[in-house]
Amino acid sequence: MKTFERLESEVRGYVRSFPAVFDKGTGATLIDENGKEYIDFFAGAGVLNYGHNHPELKKALLEHLTGDHVVHGLDMATVAKRRFMERFEEVILKPRGLDYKLQFPGPTGTNAVEAALKLVRKVKKRHNVVCFTNAFHGMTLGALSATGNAKKRAGAGVPLHYTTAMPYDDWFRDGKNTLDYLERYLTNAGSGVDKPAAVILETVQAEGGVNPCSFEWLKGLRELTKRHDILLVTDDIQVGCGRTGPFFSFEPAGIEPDIVCLSKSLSAYGLPLALVLLKPELDVWAPGEHNGTFRGHQPAFVTATRALEVFWKDDALSKDVTRKGSIVRERFMQIAKKYPALHAEVRGRGMIAGIECAGDVAGRVSRAAFDRGVVMETAGIRGQVLKFLAPLIIPEPQLEEGLDVVDQAFAATL
Repeated sequence: MKTFERLESEVRGYVRSFPAVFDKGTGATLIDENGKEYIDFFAGAGVLNYGHNHPELKKALLEHLTGDHVVHGLDMATVAKRRFMERFEEVILKPRGLDYKLQFPGPTGTNAVEAALKLVRKVKKRHNVVCFTNAFHGMTLGALSATGNAKKRAGAGVPLHYTTAMPYDDWFRDGKNTLDYLERYLTNAGSGVDKPAAVILETVQAEGGVNPCSFEWLKGLRELTKRHDILLVTDDIQVGCGRTGPFFSFEPAGIEPDIVCLSKSLSAYGLPLALVLLKPELDVWAPGEHNGTFRGHQPAFVTATRALEVFWKDDALSKDVTRKGSIVRERFMQIAKKYPALHAEVRGRGMIAGIECAGDVAGRVSRAAFDRGVVMETAGIRGQVLKFLAPLIIPEPQLEEGLDVVDQAFAATL
């Protein structure tokens, strides 16, 4: 680790939580340079839904590279890009009755959010955007302005403007519908809140502490935005691409957002790729008005296309995610019951789950789990939530083995 400590910036983060030099990865297993194996309950912060080096995806990538196909193409037309767009329409959009145009911004999630924020303001000619408490949308200035975490916001070094934070579902923990609160602000001319161009949200706040909103609340939000001529943007960057079960996290609510932001597991292989889905009538961009040197990464198109063919031709993966997610939450519930002093709360959806613990327990358990061979991060404003985010394709025996280790880590910590 000396090289990293000597040469890499102090801004480095995960290497401090997981102090190993990793060398290889297959499926849901990471291997460090000394040959020690770790069960991966982290999945690259949600980038590796299909695991490390999936053979079908690797084969497609190697064929692309060894065939001297285009690797960098800006937003020019390429065979790889056409195949991805056609397959995405065929496998994802048409079966769900969704009509979206595809925009490729820069290759990361925050790039997708920045593009969405710029577009909603251009369309509606309003500057304000409503975001929610505990939200996380990225680390660039626009996305950061819609992020709730005070520590992350402080890193901007400048005031963050043109957003209004409102309470997320069940923020007050009193059973009251927070949409009533939002609508009161929107309809009262004395509220001091400028009418927003859009509302942006995650249906499960991942970095914010694994906070899922109810489908009823989500439906209500969609209805509210329509009533008030406000666009709805869903950030499906971490909880899309099957993480909650269906491809899009908002599907079970039966809603259609105006704009959807995707990244992380979209490329399916850990390659950078981001996508903004927008209703056709919102496509008011002038050519080149929003661009980026690495928009539309060609090798990522190849692996993304192959993932659609392998994993999304039917609903088998979605069903498996739901089944394995139930296993995780049941084990977490058992842990919470075993240690009542924790006042633990278990929450999640599909294969994103969290167990909120008192004090610094979550961080200590994460370290204990790592020492025992499981990589698992924390989330929440104070790092108080132990967060499960394993690859969706993790075999059930390996999943159970990892959960046993987590149980042991709690026992060793408390």
